[in-house]
Amino acid sequence: MDTKRAQEIASSPIMANVTCNGTNIYIEQVDEQNGTALVHPLNEPNNKQRVSVLNLEEH
Repeated sequence: MDTKRAQEIASSPIMANVTCNGTNIYIEQVDEQNGTALVHPLNEPNNKQRVSVLNLEEH
């Protein structure tokens, strides 16, 4: 996924089906300069991780 699309998903009020390494995730915020996103698994809101947007896949 590119940073622009990740930012669109993070800003949208509509939930998108996105995975990171096979896990369904929620994108909290995107750092477009660094190409990273702060995400957490849908069922673990306290398990936040910063990952490369290249690891995100929209379904």
